[in-house]
Amino acid sequence: MSAPHDTARATPRTADLLRTVPTGLLVDGTWRPASGGDTFPVTDPATGELLADVADATPDDALAALDAAHRAQRDWARAAPRARSEILMTAFRAVVERADDFATLMTLEMGKPFAEAKGEVTYGAEFLRWFAEEAVRVTGRYNTATDAGSRILVLTRPVGPTLLVTPWNFPLAMATRKIGPALAAGCTVVLKPAQLTPLTALLLAEVLQDAGLPPGVLNVLPTSRASDATGPLLADPRLRKLSFTGSTPVGRTLLAAASEHVLRTSMELGGNAPFLVFADADVPAAVDGAMSAKFRNIGEACTAGNRFLVHADVAEEFTERLVERVRALRMGPGLEPDVQVGPLIEAKARDKVAGLVEDAVAHGARLLVGGEVPDGRGWFYPATVLTGAGEEARIHREEIFGPVVSITTFTDEAEAVARANDTEYGLVAYAYTRDLDRGLRLAEELEFGMLGLNSGVVSNPAAPFGGVKESGVGREGGLEGIKEYLETTYVGIADPYRGAS
Repeated sequence: MSAPHDTARATPRTADLLRTVPTGLLVDGTWRPASGGDTFPVTDPATGELLADVADATPDDALAALDAAHRAQRDWARAAPRARSEILMTAFRAVVERADDFATLMTLEMGKPFAEAKGEVTYGAEFLRWFAEEAVRVTGRYNTATDAGSRILVLTRPVGPTLLVTPWNFPLAMATRKIGPALAAGCTVVLKPAQLTPLTALLLAEVLQDAGLPPGVLNVLPTSRASDATGPLLADPRLRKLSFTGSTPVGRTLLAAASEHVLRTSMELGGNAPFLVFADADVPAAVDGAMSAKFRNIGEACTAGNRFLVHADVAEEFTERLVERVRALRMGPGLEPDVQVGPLIEAKARDKVAGLVEDAVAHGARLLVGGEVPDGRGWFYPATVLTGAGEEARIHREEIFGPVVSITTFTDEAEAVARANDTEYGLVAYAYTRDLDRGLRLAEELEFGMLGLNSGVVSNPAAPFGGVKESGVGREGGLEGIKEYLETTYVGIADPYRGAS
């Protein structure tokens, strides 16, 4: 694998872009500094260089944002669905028009290669368009009760002010996947972007403002102290919904806090995705899928393939083909041409990945490619393939969140299913087989919210995204996504024919 180039990142174009991105808090339609006057740095993981200083929200700022969201809630809930739809559609067009700006910003603050960042712009923008279309399709029902003695009216209404907490790994798409349905349903929003990657969310907020979003409907609270923002909000009965994407331990803490006022919650948490390759699989296609499932976003994705379970009959071919592909990957700063593996997000992320590989080797794994921390600036770790890690290796149980493939073998379907399900997580699984019956059995037997069948990518704005077990509750995207932001009201109506002749 090629080594990263230690080149300067600042160019006139990136410098101009960074100067135009808001760095304050957005509260009640106004950009402002934090009430305490503090800021925190946002740095480039490829170099460690400062990109911007961003306002550091306080508990008082959080309550001011909720004040604004609460004041705006009634009017936004009553806004015409078409009006909400048009704002989201206008924002969709603006994001697409500024695709290079959004992609550059994501590459700078998160590290992903520019080509992948452009892909995220397409994916993330689509949530705005999808939910613009869903905003005008929220319906209820009217029907006769089974005994014909009354009528049933079912209507929906917005949940109310919502706290959205987004992760650093997909700074645009995770924001639009939450903001889109919330706004479409008529909910006002307080958004807390990740400390490591707030700039993309701030630029998105500006785009939504320019699209005509009324003051107070969307408020944004960057902060270096997450609990300072979330704590006061979760303790306030005016907040009615929490949506969080992040680690399972943090999710548990937020769920406990949300229980105080019995908030509606959507939680997209950690994963430990199995990637199953059966003896009848199209092996070249399975390798293509493995490259997508593992190395997309530098492996820093909850949907990343984590445990590669390959049938013994095809393990040698699969491994040889995969290693050949991995050796050809180019590592470097994401804005350089032809880079496919950027830096990990920060030092402790790289330390964790390196530690998992070292532990696997200590438990009998054989390194086939990669596995060494490179010299130079930035938090780079090479794409790595290892095989044969013993059962006690941490890499089988922990989410890797980096560009590392660990391959073990199995001999029959029952063993593959049992090993795949042997985890507390249940977000996504992948399976390659030419046997349709097996594919349908896997869909029913694998304990995961999603299954990529002969596909290494499952994320799609038109599909319900989410997991089971300790990978979360609720769904984002698809027809189901907007329902997370709607309450259901039943009205029992007396028989309109009573007393009629």
